[in-house]
Amino acid sequence: MNIGIDVMGGDFAPLEAIKGIHEYLTSNHFPNSKQVTITAIGNHSAIEGLLQKYQLTHIPILHAEEVIGYNEHPTKALKEKPKSSIAIGFHLLATQKIDAFISAGNTGAMLVGALFSIKAIEGVIRPTIATILPKLSGNTGLLLDVGLNADCKPEHLEQFAVLGSLYAQHILHISNPKVGLLNVGEEEGKGNILAQSTFPLLKNNAQIHFSGNMEGRDLFNDKADVIVCDGFTGNVVLKLAESFYDIAHQRNFHNDNYIQRFHYENYGGTPVLGVAKPVIIGHGISNAKAFANMIDVAEKMIETELCKKIEQSFQNQKAVSTE
Repeated sequence: MNIGIDVMGGDFAPLEAIKGIHEYLTSNHFPNSKQVTITAIGNHSAIEGLLQKYQLTHIPILHAEEVIGYNEHPTKALKEKPKSSIAIGFHLLATQKIDAFISAGNTGAMLVGALFSIKAIEGVIRPTIATILPKLSGNTGLLLDVGLNADCKPEHLEQFAVLGSLYAQHILHISNPKVGLLNVGEEEGKGNILAQSTFPLLKNNAQIHFSGNMEGRDLFNDKADVIVCDGFTGNVVLKLAESFYDIAHQRNFHNDNYIQRFHYENYGGTPVLGVAKPVIIGHGISNAKAFANMIDVAEKMIETELCKKIEQSFQNQKAVSTE
């Protein structure tokens, strides 16, 4: 498998991206690294010396003379900068030169590229992005959407539940993951129009294991493995959860094992679920550990053929609905 990395994306590019590649390939934490080929996409002169420094001279470089900045308009930048590292990365992914693409660069450009260069899997109304939720029990959960779809319809949330369940099953190794609908109360009929209309769709969907409504206080317990909500709500929850580690660090009790699990670097980036190929978007402040974990997520998505399993799931659902 060949994983392409935009080494020019991120606040600390290209150094942290190169260090992340080195960590992934040399750390015992990533046992499958020997079966992975990594392609560095970026300015040749800027990264050649770093690859030599970290003894990564076997890593192929695909030269990109342009970089899309954080403040640039995503769609406009992709059109006007075809020689940028993000544009080249998506071209390689679309033409099957690489099997997955990773970047901590312009998030909007990554989303536009994923949606229009790779495109959604047939049947997926709206792809989604998810984040990991550390559970107090030591388990791991998934929250989606966390920002790609601020305004949603009930059928969008129903699909998020299916996409999240497949990711939880094949990547997080949670058998028969429980799905919860984030709401302001546990009882059926609670919430706004979106929540009230989504509940029966989830309840009657045979593809998922729906456990009912769940409140904000249930986010970090084991009531549900996959939690669905609109992207506006999900992004607020994500940013709140990310602040836990920062507050703990400021108050000097960040060494707590559970609080440590809120650090973004432990998970690397967020996958775009529902598009035809693995695309991982990293945090702008990604460090080496975050990049290494992004590569690990991409490797697992390729290894498990998650995108194909999502496609098969939606094809099966289409077949059932037409019978």
